[in-house]
Amino acid sequence: GYKPVWSEFPSGPPLLEALNAGAIDFGHAGEAPPIFAQAAAADFVYVAHEPPAPKGEAILVPKNSPIKTVADLKGKKVTLNKGSNVHYLLVKALEKAGVAYSDIQPTFLAPADARAAFQSGQVDAWVIWDPFQASAEVDLDAEVLADGTDVVSNHQFYLAGKSFAADHGKAIEVVLAELEQINQWVKSDIKAAAEELAPPIGIPAPVLEKALSRQSYGLKPISDAVAAEQQNVADTFVALGLLPKAIVVKDAVWRAGS
Repeated sequence: GYKPVWSEFPSGPPLLEALNAGAIDFGHAGEAPPIFAQAAAADFVYVAHEPPAPKGEAILVPKNSPIKTVADLKGKKVTLNKGSNVHYLLVKALEKAGVAYSDIQPTFLAPADARAAFQSGQVDAWVIWDPFQASAEVDLDAEVLADGTDVVSNHQFYLAGKSFAADHGKAIEVVLAELEQINQWVKSDIKAAAEELAPPIGIPAPVLEKALSRQSYGLKPISDAVAAEQQNVADTFVALGLLPKAIVVKDAVWRAGS
């Protein structure tokens, strides 16, 4: 009884804005966008997540860059999409390397503009997620300085408008079941999935295959442990002054059948 209408977004933050405005009812984003959206009193709930995929986001540097470690980013220009999952990756990677966030020069650009800045040498590093990451590696010979391994989980979340979830819980359960089937189809033959998805998505199959190979598969409900991880993300941004106020992540978690 539902007819889906598809809308595309370049990243999580504008998707959350659309969700809050009621322009869409269901969407998908990384760790950080829901955090910023909840702090801005956006009207949404977490409905499911994918397992960790730490290699699906990375700090990239140009081929033969003198920057060899994350510690070398001190004083350098680093571009990223503000409020996205890679924002948290950068913060935690710098923390692990003993570099203060205030010791780098962040430049906030959307993926397309960030790629142009990276390619032209206007910035020293680019923090980005797949498939943009895979595209830069394949097309620009970009090198991975560090990915999320042993730094961040890089969960991907499925989100819904709060009122929509309250009134159409069964529909959400159907959508999640269908998404799980798609997940398992991709996981079973990544190469074939990349070849089939490449034309409608507009991404070359080799790039898409590289990106898909780094993702995780298998939708799961939001557990207390995952909510706690999200809470850590939120608390980190509050401590850095990047979030306007503290939030309680579990207040935005949807429970099927509730």
